[in-house]
Amino acid sequence: QVQLVESGGGLVQPGGSLRLSCAASGFTFSNYAMNWVRQAPGKGLEWVSGINSGVGKTYYADSVKGRFLISRDNAKNTMYLQMNSLKPEDTAVYSCAKGLTQVATIRDYDYWGQGTQVTVSS
Repeated sequence: QVQLVESGGGLVQPGGSLRLSCAASGFTFSNYAMNWVRQAPGKGLEWVSGINSGVGKTYYADSVKGRFLISRDNAKNTMYLQMNSLKPEDTAVYSCAKGLTQVATIRDYDYWGQGTQVTVSS
């Protein structure tokens, strides 16, 4: 049974940083791309970032490029999202999502976790 559990969210001031974690189980983590998606209040699901399996080529939405850094530790079955220079518009529930193949894409994921709340406010 696939399980994805996010942690690390919280309240942070604009310009601050947070590091999110996603603990995965129930599948061979190293064989699949992984993604971070987010949903702000009253808005639809937005893809944020993806990382391929293996050597882990990374991809970012334009809205977070240069501020967020995605990574994975296959030995720990864990993915991370380092978020820097946070803005109020980054406020959302962040979830990790399992890709369908080894390559991350904007829309192709089949499981995602419950999410962790990130609030950017002064």
